[in-house]
Order: sequence, then C-alpha cells, then structure tokens
Amino acid sequence: MATISSPGVGSGLDVNNIISQLVAVERVPLTKLASAATALETKLSTYGKVKSAVSSLRDAAAALTRSETWNKTSATSSDTGAVSVSPGANATPGSYSIQVDRLAAAQSNVTGLIAAPDTAQFEGTLTIELGSWDLGQTNFTPKVGATAIDIAVGPPAQSLAQLRDKINAAGAGVVASVLTDASGARLVLRSSASGESNAFRATVADADGNSGDNLGLSALAFDPSAGILTMAQALAAANASATLNNVAVTSESNTLTDVLDGMTLTLNQVTASPVQLSVAQDKPALRKSIDAFVTAYNDLNKLMADQTKLDTANKSNNTLHGDNAALAIRSQMRQMLGATSTASNTFTRLSDAGFDVQRDGSIKLDETKLASALGNAAEARKVFGNVDSLVPANNGVATRIRTLADLLLGIDGTIVTRSEGLQKSIDLNHDRQEHLTDRIAQVEKRLRAQYTALDRQMAQLNSLSGYITQQLTVFNNSRSN
Repeated sequence: MATISSPGVGSGLDVNNIISQLVAVERVPLTKLASAATALETKLSTYGKVKSAVSSLRDAAAALTRSETWNKTSATSSDTGAVSVSPGANATPGSYSIQVDRLAAAQSNVTGLIAAPDTAQFEGTLTIELGSWDLGQTNFTPKVGATAIDIAVGPPAQSLAQLRDKINAAGAGVVASVLTDASGARLVLRSSASGESNAFRATVADADGNSGDNLGLSALAFDPSAGILTMAQALAAANASATLNNVAVTSESNTLTDVLDGMTLTLNQVTASPVQLSVAQDKPALRKSIDAFVTAYNDLNKLMADQTKLDTANKSNNTLHGDNAALAIRSQMRQMLGATSTASNTFTRLSDAGFDVQRDGSIKLDETKLASALGNAAEARKVFGNVDSLVPANNGVATRIRTLADLLLGIDGTIVTRSEGLQKSIDLNHDRQEHLTDRIAQVEKRLRAQYTALDRQMAQLNSLSGYITQQLTVFNNSRSN
C-alpha cells in the first residue's frame, strides 16, 4: 500500500500529494479493468479476422461445389473475323466445322430524291405490315403475331424530318432515317430486325387523293404484290445460311444461340472455306478456383495457428491461446480436410487429388497428382463438390467445409456466439469502469473536503500554540525580573 508522507504539520500539510496517493490506491482496480478491457477488445477484433477468413474459405469452397466451375469451357475459332464463338454454362466440349454461305439481312428501301425536304408536303396515312415475300415478291405473307400499323401523318402536312420521327415513334418494326448526299435527300426505311419473316410492305392513303404518283406520302409506297414500287428496295430481307458439320442451318439473325447446346455463334462474313471451332474445358479457370480454395484455407490455418500458439520467445500467450472455441474451429477444419468421401471410387480424399497437408496444417499442391486429377475432372469433382443430402459420406470435402463454415458463421454458430459473449464482457467491463470512476471521484471529493478541514483546524491549533508559547515567554520573563 502507498505510504502517506507529509513535510510538516498544520498549514504545512501537503494535502494534494496525500490525496493523490490515496486516490492512486483507489484507481488500482480501475487500471486492472482497463487492461482486461483491452485484452477483450483485442480478442474480439481477432475473432472478426477469423470470421472474415472463414467467410472467404466458405466462398472458395462453395465455388468448387458448383457445376459451372467444373463445366466452364473456353472456345476458339480459326477465323474470328468470320465466325466468333462464345461458350455458356452448358457448352459441350468438342470440335466443329462451319461454313457461312449467306449472312442474315434486314429489308432496306429508299425513296427517290425528295424535292424541298424541309417543306411540309407529307400528309395522309402510311401503313406498315411485317411479313415475308416469296422469291419473286409476288405474294406477301403477314408475320404471325404481328399486326399492320397505321401511321397518321398530319394534318397539317409534315416535312421529311417530321415524317421520319412519326415513323420511328410508331413502333411498326421499321426504322426510318434521312439520307442526304450531294444529289439531295432521301428517306430510308429498314426493318428493325433481320430475317425473311421481318420484311415489310408499305401502303399509303395520300391526302392528295393519288397514292401512286410519287408525290407527297406516295413516295413511300412499296407493295410488289400489287405492282406498286414507288419506293425502291435496296436490300431484300434474308436469313443467314451456313453448314455446320455438313448439316445445313438457317437463322433469322447472324447470332446463332440454339444451334449448339450452350454456345453462341456470331456470323460476321461469308466464308470460302470452313472455319474450325473448338470447345474445351476451361482448365485455367478451374485451376484459379482451386488456388483460391487453397489460399483461403492456408490463410485461415495460419491465422488460427498464430493466434492460438504460446509465444515462447516473449514468454507470453497470443490472443486466442487457450481459447477453446478457436481451438475447436481449427480442429474441425483439419478433420474436414482429411475426411474421406465415398462419392468417387477414384479419389476418396483430397490428398488423392494432390492436396497434401503439411505438418503445420497448411495445404501444398502436388502438381503431378493435381494435373492427373483434372484430367479426370468428372471424378475429381465428386471428391470436392458432390452433394448427397441422404448419405453424408457421399458429400464432397468442399461441400462439407462449406457446410461447416455456414454453421460457424450462423446466428447460433461458434464465431457469432463467441463474439457476442466477448462483446457482453466488454460492455460489462465498461459499466464497471464507469461505476468505479464515479466512486473514485466521490472518494477524492470526500478526502479533499476532509483534509482541507483538517488543514484549517491544524492551522488554527498552530496559531493557538504560537500564542500560548508567546504568553508563556512573557510570563517567564516577568517573573525573572
């Protein structure tokens, strides 16, 4: 216990020093609480890191349970300028040969030169109907599900630009644009989509009463079946035509999405000879997922090992040394890593696929074993991501690790429960610190009042003592005389 010392008595008391020493004694429990709070907060922060590491491992393990991770493919084309290929999730590895005979095209019509395009001269009703023309364009077959669209133009009469805007706003399946060159202005009508069934015919009811004189709205008339060709056809609608592995295929667009399962072919130009396409398993992408899993596991393993070990060099414990919850998490993860699975007869453990566990608990990949395993991806996938809700032994190791991680991170899981417990301890500690701080303040206030009163009283006594001493001196002097 601290020693109270004073340089004198009465008014010479060192009151502040005495009180400071007494309050310091009272603060000893508060200092211990503050130290304990720091340790709890450090542990809670460490559990935050553990939570993040377990979450990363869960995500990496989950990726190895997904079919798209194992089925992902990459595709190449011998001539991407002519045909490009994009594989999807269900693409089947294989080799294909394709020759493009014709590209899909949208019908395009153009008017003759329009005199004074800025002058209001178009008025009446324009009717656009989608469908297909026969080879000689003598018959027109309306498109199933489409209806003819009547576009009212004026009154008052409209300019060429206004007419273009009216057509584009109607949603009739055609796009209008004004083409201007050195000769003058023309109106171009083009089907919104390519393909033979997206051709169109245009009929007019011109406000001037003459729908075939090439004046006003009549300039847009196009109906070969009725012998009306006021608007000339610049390009006929056509389907794409190609030969894929000696099988003829057609498409209304140059993007083929339903010809090969899970693949999209884009035809860019007609070819004089076949283009070779190749689809294979995307091993670099799969390897990236495997490396992510190994990294996530090793990061968690190192974190847990560092935080739970005894620091012999500094003769102190690390943050989670002796923490049963942390030790249990590390033990469970190591057990999962070495678990066996009956999902595959070829690979029963991760070590069979090249995942060697080191003495420190980390994973080191055996490249030879791993390459061999990825050569038999269908079986390797089973030891990783097989899911069998009825027979747990048939679950892959990555599936089990993901499930364990979900449990640890769940609302009632070890990490959440432990973190909540630490937070409650921190809150309780802070409450006790506040209570002690208030009590110490009251003690200091009481001591200061008591010692101040004592100091005043002793000062009075000292004064009285001096007076008495003075009187005795006078009395003694008077007797000696």
